[in-house]
Amino acid sequence: MAAYAEGAPCWADVMLPDLGKGKRFYGELFGWTFSEGAPEFGGYTQAFRNGKRAAGLMPRENASMPTAWGLYFATDDIRRTDAAICEAGGRIFAEPMRLGDLGSMLIAVDPAGAVFGAWQAGTHQGFETAQEPGGYLWMALHTRHPDASDAFYGKVFGFEGVPDSPMARPGFLPWRLAGRPGEIGCRITMGEGFPAHVPAHFTVSFLVAELAAAVRTATGLGGSVVVEPTQTPGGPYAVLRDDQGATFGVMAPK
Repeated sequence: MAAYAEGAPCWADVMLPDLGKGKRFYGELFGWTFSEGAPEFGGYTQAFRNGKRAAGLMPRENASMPTAWGLYFATDDIRRTDAAICEAGGRIFAEPMRLGDLGSMLIAVDPAGAVFGAWQAGTHQGFETAQEPGGYLWMALHTRHPDASDAFYGKVFGFEGVPDSPMARPGFLPWRLAGRPGEIGCRITMGEGFPAHVPAHFTVSFLVAELAAAVRTATGLGGSVVVEPTQTPGGPYAVLRDDQGATFGVMAPK
């Protein structure tokens, strides 16, 4: 049985120019340890928190590729998901591929331009961390086309909006999986605060024990603050940029 329900966020990784710097930055910030990079998978490195899979780091192959965090949604049939993405108006950036006995993946672009992945688990089922410091917590899709984005992810993964959520507000719609309680992330409408050149994108967020300490650590390591710490219904939250340019969110308990 798969560890994650169809459509659930199940893995995240970051593409970086300098893998060694990335290990230092995220190791100190989140307390991660790292596997040896797998040569057969281009040096792909897994990060662990207390021995549990937390995320992945991969070397950037060329300068035209983004320095960014990527998010993967669970599927039990990668070919079916491939077809659903195309039927819903998305496009496939990297065709379904099998990675040994670990599982199968694809990379796609939604109709608004946001990049995401799908993962059919084999021996690698995804995040092993729970909602604990250093573990994955939340995802947010930023888009200028909220209705189209809601429709696309509803068709492909069964996402449903939760307008009566305590977190819901104009331009911010929490999502849940069809027929399941609990919110898995949200859709945020990109307004004037986003420069015109910034494309639709996902922000991946991690839990930290204390927000101010995490911000101090990140900036002390050469990172920067993109969105200043703010109080949210879920807890204090900020968006940071690592020392190589990848952005991500951090949230502390209420």
